[in-house]
Amino acid sequence: MSKNGKVLVAMSGGIDSSVTALMLHEQGYQVVGITMKTWDYANSGGSKKETGCCSLDSINDARTLAVNLGFPHYILDIRNEFGDYIIDNFVDEYLAGRTPNPCVLCNTHIKWEALLKRADKLDCEFIATGHYAQVREENNRFIVSKGLDDSKDQSYVLWGLKQESLKRTKFPLGGFRKTEIRQMAADAGYAELANKSESYEICFVPDNDYRGFLKRKVEGLEEKLDGGNFVDVAGKVLGKHHGYPFYTIGQRKGLEIALGEPMFVTEIVPETNTVVLGTKVDLERQSMYVRNPNFIKYASIESNHEVLTKIRYKDQGTMSEISMEENRVKVDFYSKVSGIAPGQSAVFYEGNDLVGGGFIDKQQLIINS
Repeated sequence: MSKNGKVLVAMSGGIDSSVTALMLHEQGYQVVGITMKTWDYANSGGSKKETGCCSLDSINDARTLAVNLGFPHYILDIRNEFGDYIIDNFVDEYLAGRTPNPCVLCNTHIKWEALLKRADKLDCEFIATGHYAQVREENNRFIVSKGLDDSKDQSYVLWGLKQESLKRTKFPLGGFRKTEIRQMAADAGYAELANKSESYEICFVPDNDYRGFLKRKVEGLEEKLDGGNFVDVAGKVLGKHHGYPFYTIGQRKGLEIALGEPMFVTEIVPETNTVVLGTKVDLERQSMYVRNPNFIKYASIESNHEVLTKIRYKDQGTMSEISMEENRVKVDFYSKVSGIAPGQSAVFYEGNDLVGGGFIDKQQLIINS
C-alpha cells in the first residue's frame, strides 16, 4: 500500500506525461499508467506519417517506461466515443461557420470522463495528466491556476472541467518549467525522451490541413460550396471563394484575391455561403457574448466582475468586465480586441487563477459598442 494513494496517470508516450508518471512514482504514489487510443491515423486520409499520442511508437514508449518503473500499464480504446463526439463536432462547427476548439471538448467530455471511469474500476483515488497547470483547494472549491512556465501554460484548455473532476486531479508539472522537465528526464536516464520533439497539431489532423480533412469527411463539400462570394462589410461583391468552411475569422493569407490593401476575414455567413472581408479595423470589437459557460473559481459570478479575458490560446488577454445575462456571459472589454472567432474559447482569469470560460457565441457577437 502506497503512502500517498493510488493514481491513474494518462500517458501519451511524450516527455510531459512520462515525467508526470516518474515524479508521482518517486513521490510514493502507487502509479497505474493508461494510454488512450483516440484516433486511427489511417482513417484521416492525410499524407503525414503516423506520429503523436495515438501512434504505436508512442504507446510502446509509455509501456516501456511503466515496465522499467515496475507499475502496470493499460491501453484504453476510446476511438468510438472520440470520433462520435469530437470529430463530428469539429466538422459541424466549421459547417456552421465557427472555429472549433477540439482540445477543450476532448478534455471536458472525453478524456476526464474516461480517466475517472477507469480510475474507479482500478480503485485509483486520483488521476494525473502532464498539463502545465496547477490545482488547489480553497474556500471549498478546487481552483485551477496557470502553470509556472508561461510559455507552456495549458490552463486555457481546462476551463470546462467540473469540480468533481478537479477534486481528483493532479497536475505535477504545474510548478516547473519545461527546461526543468527535460532535465528531470535526462537525469533519470531517459535522454531520448528528454530530447523528444513535441507536436502542436490537432491529433486527428496529422498533416495540419483541416481543409483537406473536411473535404475527406464531407463528400462533395468543395464542389457544392465553391464559387461563393467574398463581400466587403457594406455587402459589395469582391470576388469568389472556395467555400465558407475553408476560411477562419482573422485570416489574411490564402484568400487568393488582390484588393490593393491587406484584407481579413471578418465574418462567415453559412446561410448564403458568404465570406465577409474587411480591414484590420473592421476586425475590432469591444463586446461579445459567451455561451455554455463553466465557472471554476466561483460557483457563480456577480454583475460587472472584472477579469482578464483570453480569446485564443496564445492571446495575452484583455481586461474586461463580465456579467451573466440569462444563460450567457456578456463580456465588455476595456479596449478593443481583434479577431474574435465564434466557436473558440473565451477564458477568464483573475491574476493566475482560472475563473472559468465558455464558447464565443456566433449569434450574439456584438458588432460595435
